[in-house]
Amino acid sequence: MSVADDPAAKIRGWDEARRWREALSGRVVFTNGVFDLVHPGHVDVLLGARRQGDALVVALNSDVSVKRLKGAERPIRTEAERAYVLAAMGMVDAVVLFEQDTPLELVRHLRPDVLVKGGDYTVDTMVGAADVIEWGGAAVVIPLTPGQSTTSIIHRLRGAAHA
Repeated sequence: MSVADDPAAKIRGWDEARRWREALSGRVVFTNGVFDLVHPGHVDVLLGARRQGDALVVALNSDVSVKRLKGAERPIRTEAERAYVLAAMGMVDAVVLFEQDTPLELVRHLRPDVLVKGGDYTVDTMVGAADVIEWGGAAVVIPLTPGQSTTSIIHRLRGAAHA
């Protein structure tokens, strides 16, 4: 494996990600989420996002922000584990952690050309969509894969543990 194939090399801090983004030519796509237990629905959104441009940056909720948003029992996997798994995916070019409840500051920091979310959002409910559209970019919603959610996986696992 070359250094270029090392998932850890794709995990970037905010300033490093901005320098990476500024050095790129072509359309940079941005999506975000918790990505706690990666499932086929996540893969479909990431593939759909990557198809919207030339490079994909995934903004990943930190452990602290996940606990605020999802409750004390989440995340299941640590931010380091989640970032590493995402960075190992071929369609992902960069992973950046954020501690805020929304990625708005990071969207404004990186100024992507395309903002993507899964089908449980609309362009009107996508944080940062108005900003991206205002500077000439696009906001895209990728349809959800039916029957896929981290919450349903957790419920199934907990049910199996109690059986």
